[in-house]
Amino acid sequence: MSRAFLLVMDSVGIGGAPDAEKFGDIGANTFGHIAQWAKDGRADIAGVRSGTLHIPFLEMLGLGLAAKMACGELPDGLNPRPDIIGQYGSAAELSTGKDTISGHWEMAGLPVTFDWGYFTDKTNSLPKALIDDLIKQGNLPGVLGNCHASGTAVLVDLGAEHVKTGKPIVYSSADSVVQIAAHEEHFGLDRLLELCELMRKLVDPYNIGRVIARPFTGDSPDNFARTHNRHDYAVPPVGETLLDRVVAAGGEVHAVGKVSDIFAGRGVTHKLPAAGHKALMEGTLKAAETAKDGALIFTNFVNFDMDFGHRRDVPGYANALEEFDPMLEAFAQELRPDDLVIITADHGNDPSWPGTDHTREQVPVLAFGPKIKPGARGPHKGFTVIADQIAAHLGLAG
Repeated sequence: MSRAFLLVMDSVGIGGAPDAEKFGDIGANTFGHIAQWAKDGRADIAGVRSGTLHIPFLEMLGLGLAAKMACGELPDGLNPRPDIIGQYGSAAELSTGKDTISGHWEMAGLPVTFDWGYFTDKTNSLPKALIDDLIKQGNLPGVLGNCHASGTAVLVDLGAEHVKTGKPIVYSSADSVVQIAAHEEHFGLDRLLELCELMRKLVDPYNIGRVIARPFTGDSPDNFARTHNRHDYAVPPVGETLLDRVVAAGGEVHAVGKVSDIFAGRGVTHKLPAAGHKALMEGTLKAAETAKDGALIFTNFVNFDMDFGHRRDVPGYANALEEFDPMLEAFAQELRPDDLVIITADHGNDPSWPGTDHTREQVPVLAFGPKIKPGARGPHKGFTVIADQIAAHLGLAG
């Protein structure tokens, strides 16, 4: 019997979404623009990285060819590889949004065909009645923000006032999300988590996908920094997912990083919290040590999105890809003969694009393993092809 690994390079889109116009994202191309900037010398970091993007293992898996499948040409600085070792393809999303939950649920076989609720106003984003309920039921002196904001910029703008007043920072974005930031020491981590649990209940009537707790530390705007104690409060999946099918068949689901939160813990038998790509890969390898035949190990590498996509940091994103590449190659050496690995993304987040929101793009679908035949497979209509291939590999009933 076999095992399957699903590794999500969060936000590493490859452009070319057929419905990008609907989202104002025509021309967005996360991977393509990073490669372009790198070749042009605009992604250099003194003493860290320079020149053309160097990701030889991902190229061998077919990432460049998947990008060509989506957009019609290889990203700048990449060359056709004669030594492809993986199946490669592109996939266009069926779900109506370009958010984390929609992308993950769809790759697990559950497209989101309904519309999430959104707080679309850039200022006074959440309705007054909702804010008033949060203040009253949360016993708060008030809140700060209530606007669309980047999670790092909002700490610089409002962190000091939060520490002084005890008012948590509430903000949203173009996604179906409410985020609450508070200082771990001055406000308290447990209190923040309790407040987010309350907000989760309050926004249910608005059909909001996620409430995210964003704790931070530091003593001034110069050093305020989010910690790894983030927690996502997501709506449970509205139907059966691949995770449910694995568990129903008697298998294990090892959820590494924020995956368990995205599925509200449903269909998860082993939860492995981790933060940072190195720790997330170590968590994946730790799960692999004990995972039995029939298991699914599902990891989200969030820092591509969180640290570089939303912050519009092209050089940092390029460096993160180059640091991830050898980790992935080392991981591949630990596979068992019957293992399948699929590498994909949940959406795009082009760091060269205006704004700080996700971008509507196709995603790569790269499959490899000791017995996986390399070559082109795609393009695909829907991320659901990922769930289908894993289900077939694990011998799950259709």
